[in-house]
Amino acid sequence: MIETVIEFSRYYIALLFGTAVAVSFAGLVRTWKNHLAVGCFTVILFILQIIFLASFGMEVTLKIYPLISHLPVAIFIALYIKRSWLISLTSVFVSFLCCQPPRWIGAVIGEIFDSASMDHVGYIATAFLMYWLLHRYVVMSVRHLMERSVKSCLLFGAIPAFYYLFDYATIVYTDFLYSGARVAVQFMPFVTSAFYFVFVLMYYSETQKQTRIQRERDILDTQFRQTQTEFNSLKQMQQIAASYRHDMRHHFALLQGLAAKGQIEEIKKYLQTAQSDMDAITPVRYCQNETVNLILSNFATKAKQSRVQLEIDLKLTDSLPFSDTELCSLLSNALENAIQASEHIFDSNKRIIRLRMYSKNNKLCIDIRNRYQLEPIFQNGMPVSKEQGHGFGTKSMDYIVEKNGGVYQFSVEDGWFIFQATT
Repeated sequence: MIETVIEFSRYYIALLFGTAVAVSFAGLVRTWKNHLAVGCFTVILFILQIIFLASFGMEVTLKIYPLISHLPVAIFIALYIKRSWLISLTSVFVSFLCCQPPRWIGAVIGEIFDSASMDHVGYIATAFLMYWLLHRYVVMSVRHLMERSVKSCLLFGAIPAFYYLFDYATIVYTDFLYSGARVAVQFMPFVTSAFYFVFVLMYYSETQKQTRIQRERDILDTQFRQTQTEFNSLKQMQQIAASYRHDMRHHFALLQGLAAKGQIEEIKKYLQTAQSDMDAITPVRYCQNETVNLILSNFATKAKQSRVQLEIDLKLTDSLPFSDTELCSLLSNALENAIQASEHIFDSNKRIIRLRMYSKNNKLCIDIRNRYQLEPIFQNGMPVSKEQGHGFGTKSMDYIVEKNGGVYQFSVEDGWFIFQATT
């Protein structure tokens, strides 16, 4: 009697374990309602299995077990959890694979004690431990792999699916595996090795893809922050200009008062002061491109504040290969880095930045160079920064130039740090 209870307990725990693992992989939320639904579902399946066992015997029940156990679990996942059929079937195949360690450990314990009941007890104990380990360390990773893409799900579920079909084809429906045939013995190691090789290659490809996406996201984020900073500066200049326009009537009133009194020298001084103030907020016209004028005017002011000499030589056509946002990010990052490097130079007379932009053979050529105090460090042709949170600027420049089909180079020559790009 006790042996029968242990045996049936093992069969129910096996059903419950496989179902719980499958729905966990499929993404079932851990709530009392869902736990109750899974519990009731497994009880119904277990009663159905007992009916088939009593009616048709163990041999027939084992052969139709996929129809009265695995297929209903896949349907439950698809309808109750509302997952795709691919994820539903993959979850079932993977859970079937996870059922093998408890079965193997139970078989070993049964052999040691020469007892079928110990086999069942070993299976039950291992199943509980296995579920805890899977839920703590494995479930989220498996769920992530299956949800990443159809290709990832197919690749991940291939081995469990092959094992499932191989197990039923060579053990349940035939005794091909136990016949000792060489083909049967070598089949699963061959399939496992082949899919492991393919999986590693595909996983590497996916990892590289995710790395590129993250790199572009970081670059775009840096580009956005830099552009936002520069446009905020330009907006502030516009606000100051608007304030001057608004106060223009006050200026005229003051000038009229001075003129009425015949104070010509005071008028001249006042006009010189007003002209200086207007020049400070008016972008210098270096070329026909207004975006370039605004950016360079802003950085000319920054360089002056940092006691850095900024020499600008532009010979540009009206059309440039970059968008305004890309142009702002490219020049801003280059000049920001150059000013920061120049600020570390002790001798203020050596704080020099030279910017040249010109068109040649329908190509835009950029040459930005600056003096430096600390020797730049290069890695794979790119300057690297030891400071945390830095280094995205050069990556952004690299990304923008390559995106527009250009080439670039960072180099050091005769005490100059040089950035050159052609696109």
